[in-house]
Amino acid sequence: MIGPSPNPLILSYLKYAISSQMVSYSSVLTAISKFDDFSRDLCVQALLDIMDMFCDRLSCHGKAEECIGLCRALLSALHWLLRCTAASAERLREGLEAGTPAAGEKQLAMCLQRLEKTLSSTKNRALLHIAKLEEASSWTAIEHSLLKLGEILANLSNPQLRSQAEQCSTLIRSIPMMLSVHAEQMNKTGFPTVHAVILLEGTMNLTGETQSLVEQLTMVKRMQHIPTPLFVLEIWKACFVGLIESPEGTEELKWTAFTFLKIPQVLVKLKKYSHGDKDFTEDVNCAFEFLLKLTPLLDKADQRCNCDCTNFLLQECGKQGLLSEASVNSLMAKRKADREHAPQQKSGENANIQPNIQLILRAEPTVTNILKTMDADHSKSPEGLLGVLGHMLSGKSLDLLLAAAAATGKLKSFARKFINLNEFTTYGSEESTKPASVRALLFDISFLMLCHVAQTYGSEVILSESRTGADVPFFETWMQTCMPEEGKILNPDHPCFRPDSTKVESLVALLNNSSEMKLVQMKWHEACLSISAAILEILNAWENGVLAFESIQKITDNIKGKVCSLAVCAVAWLVAHVRMLGLDEREKSLQMIRQLAGPLFSENTLQFYNERVVIMNSILERMCADVLQQTATQIKFPSTGVDTMPYWNLLPPKRPIKEVLTDIFAKVLEKGWVDSRSIHIFDTLLHMGGVYWFCNNLIKELLKETRKEHALRAVELLYSIFCLDMQQVTLVLLGHILPGLLTDSSKWHSLMDPPGTALAKLAVWCALSSYSSHKGQASTRQKKRHREDIEDYISLFPLDDVQPSKLMRLLSSNEDDANILSSPNRSMSSSLSASQLHTVNMRDPLNRVLANLFLLISSILGSRTAGPHTQFVQWFMEECVDCLEQGGRGSVLQFMPFTTVSELVKVSAMSSPKVVLAITDLSLPLGRQVAAKAIAAL
Repeated sequence: MIGPSPNPLILSYLKYAISSQMVSYSSVLTAISKFDDFSRDLCVQALLDIMDMFCDRLSCHGKAEECIGLCRALLSALHWLLRCTAASAERLREGLEAGTPAAGEKQLAMCLQRLEKTLSSTKNRALLHIAKLEEASSWTAIEHSLLKLGEILANLSNPQLRSQAEQCSTLIRSIPMMLSVHAEQMNKTGFPTVHAVILLEGTMNLTGETQSLVEQLTMVKRMQHIPTPLFVLEIWKACFVGLIESPEGTEELKWTAFTFLKIPQVLVKLKKYSHGDKDFTEDVNCAFEFLLKLTPLLDKADQRCNCDCTNFLLQECGKQGLLSEASVNSLMAKRKADREHAPQQKSGENANIQPNIQLILRAEPTVTNILKTMDADHSKSPEGLLGVLGHMLSGKSLDLLLAAAAATGKLKSFARKFINLNEFTTYGSEESTKPASVRALLFDISFLMLCHVAQTYGSEVILSESRTGADVPFFETWMQTCMPEEGKILNPDHPCFRPDSTKVESLVALLNNSSEMKLVQMKWHEACLSISAAILEILNAWENGVLAFESIQKITDNIKGKVCSLAVCAVAWLVAHVRMLGLDEREKSLQMIRQLAGPLFSENTLQFYNERVVIMNSILERMCADVLQQTATQIKFPSTGVDTMPYWNLLPPKRPIKEVLTDIFAKVLEKGWVDSRSIHIFDTLLHMGGVYWFCNNLIKELLKETRKEHALRAVELLYSIFCLDMQQVTLVLLGHILPGLLTDSSKWHSLMDPPGTALAKLAVWCALSSYSSHKGQASTRQKKRHREDIEDYISLFPLDDVQPSKLMRLLSSNEDDANILSSPNRSMSSSLSASQLHTVNMRDPLNRVLANLFLLISSILGSRTAGPHTQFVQWFMEECVDCLEQGGRGSVLQFMPFTTVSELVKVSAMSSPKVVLAITDLSLPLGRQVAAKAIAAL
């Protein structure tokens, strides 16, 4: 390259050396990129010719460092090409001015051709992607050259060259974004997973955090590549279905609050996630346009709610800034026109009933006002406070307020305030009757409300996180130790039911001798804690004939006559007591529950007695439900005309639960979506059978599916059913069920396509969801369950090299396959993965299970036998790649040993540069080396 033209002899030697691979591609590229005298045309053209020999088939089979060297060399060669193109374009411009365009044009065409050839190979772009992460400064230089080149070429008259240049710059700009391009599903209209997640949250988790619901929905949207308008539409569809299906009473109010108060808040947060502010309102508008086409659904919802639901919903979305005013008005007008043709209701019957939606929307600001009122000093105006609370008890006010508070995340502070009020009224120093009765009422109303909240929304709402010993309020103590709940068995002889005997004696005497309960200077918390022992005394006296039935009636009237909470505490103990009795010993205890359940017809009751009795009865009915079912007894609770426990006792009697499970799953699969009743049945079965039984049987059902579309639908539905307790299901699925299927050759046949592909998809979805959410806390709904002991997972998957895990022993136990693993003792630390470099906590069961699963995958890929199980591993990895978010560091793939990458590339379907970029952690230098080595060898 010393003279004006290159030396042909040396040039031919060089070409020969390149062809016979005596010199590496990276050294040639580096040498070329150092030549910068672009005025010598012939030399530049000779260099471009050399590049042409190999620029679209670069490879390197050396060490990882050499492969990273190739990435860097390619980056500098790209920079050189851009500079060369700019120089040629500049020459062409000068030539045009001088009137000799031909020479410059030829060279510019050559440059652009090499650029296009280099960049059109995905492999090269992948190597450049790695180089960009290795050398950020060189990439900045390339971006500058691109801008400069763009300015020069803008004035080019030749359209062909200009479009070629634009194409090249688009390709270069796409390199950093190589992993974030996902095609959305445009051919589907229904998304059963979104539907089921919404139904599950609306039916079972109204008090849940909005944030965790948003994260879960975003996860589903990403994993299933759902376009935003259809995603929002599916949320609205599920809400309307929930409204139509919901049983009358509390459930209906919960759904109304969920749809009109909580979901708009969820969408506001989703809007923040989706960055494009303008686009999101457009998508919401588009979703409503679709929704308005579902006239029968909307008509049915309007009929159920006795108003124009869509109208209220549009108003709420307008208020939250999810829709522009113009969109709201045009959508309202469309729906109004549609409603003209809706089947008309008989105007008379519902004309005077206010629609729930209006009531709920009004209840929301009321909640805030009540919270303010409750903050005031209770001792100053107890009568005023009593007026507010009495007003809350009438009709369905209480349930409306609680639903509104639950949907807006205020229920916990609501409960806190009532606990403080209850604590404040447990005893007083007053002497006169009036303040004593006000105090008794405040104690009673707060106690009943708290019981009602605990039963309707779960006791977690009431328990404060960190209280110890002496400062735990009375109600919390009572609820934890004495209140019967589903799945909680109480011991009637527990010390909490056996207080100080003198207090018990005086209470028994008071109940037996006086004509009514005394209120002055009464310590209500002591009375509530002593009542259980008092009832035991009274029962014994009745059993032994010391007291006649008339005396018992008088005593029970005394218990429930003034303060209903005493009756609640009495029945709570009786329920525990009845469980321990033989069949022939129960009669009198049950008779006593009957006596306490009916209201007292007397003139001499305290204010708001009827309202309090209604709440008391619904509390007692829920408390006794389990025991009455187990003892096959019936007690008629005074009915309010609404089913207080709509989702209770749904399992058909005398049928094995496995049959019930397969049946209900078949029905759901046939329908294509999960309804709220089925969700409750699944939940009950999960409680009864346990996580392993539940998960294992449902996976068996999935593996029976032989039609592709059915298997896919089953996955979408199973994922949403597993949301009942995703963390535990994932541990069982990835830690027990999958390893069992993959290591037992007699089960490999069940992993064929389509069920195998479907199971791989399901496993990845569960792994990703659990992994992304387990950094947060388990939802309150899942805390109730028995947690599998972390120790189980530690013994199943030990960490140290000394003791190989059960899984690894399983793998190395087959005599013929002893060489599957290079050494059977290879445990976690000897196969390095990104998670170890990121120092992930391996005491966490989910992390252990993931690390083990990827070890197993690695050993399957390295083994000599191929079969459905190797095919399954390939599907599993493909799905991982498909669901990954760009820059999703800390994803489940960080648990994959680095050595797996080179094994995976040997599988034809996985041997693409993009896959390698997706499965390696490019934020780590070692990850980049592994990726460069795998891609350079492709």
